[in-house]
Amino acid sequence: MENSLYIGLSKQVVLEENMNIIANNVANINTPGYRGQNMIFSEYIEDPRYMKEDMALVLDYGQYQMTDPGPVQVTGNPLDVAIVGNGFLGIQTPGGIQYTRSGNLTMDAQGVVKNAQGLPVASEGGGNITIPPEAENIYIDRKGIISTDDGEIGQLKLVEFNNTQELNPAGNGLYVTNAAPQPPQDTTVVQGSIEGSNVQAVVEMTRMIDVHREYQAVQNMMKNEHDRMKGAAQRLAKTE
Repeated sequence: MENSLYIGLSKQVVLEENMNIIANNVANINTPGYRGQNMIFSEYIEDPRYMKEDMALVLDYGQYQMTDPGPVQVTGNPLDVAIVGNGFLGIQTPGGIQYTRSGNLTMDAQGVVKNAQGLPVASEGGGNITIPPEAENIYIDRKGIISTDDGEIGQLKLVEFNNTQELNPAGNGLYVTNAAPQPPQDTTVVQGSIEGSNVQAVVEMTRMIDVHREYQAVQNMMKNEHDRMKGAAQRLAKTE
């Protein structure tokens, strides 16, 4: 029967997706605030037509993020903030508020504080955060309150979630979720620094090698099974 080939093929599809996730982790080793992703596998029971027995296939159920903090790197840029704790920074997007750990912030010609992709950083009170053109010094305290020599001008929107695994990657270091954000309890920021990626290059390269070897092993199994079936068909043909 071709059951073993179907099972092997389902495994290869999942391994290919897992390799893509690992490759994306490696590509983001130097991305500020990036959190590595891992795949979740599960067994999928299929009931093929015209077959007496069910077939157990491999299914990529989803993925989860590694929540270990990345290393804090000092930049000296007064707009950069490293997020300490489990919280996230709110970013305004065309699709609504999304969230990030990437704290490498800038400001445009109008003084609007934005992220590295040019999206406005969300203010705690709603709207944008704008730095006055006459401001000489910018201060950001541990609660995300932004001030100049003339006083407070706004506050970064910092939030936490009961389950960070409910946040789904949306690209460019952003996460999207339907879960309700909570006020920060243990989250603070450090001015003039950014959180680096929590991806460990050696670990990801080891995972990549393991996935490649597993893919080859499944490929060899499928080839051997194909050769066995081909040989059996040839022997049956000779007996007719």
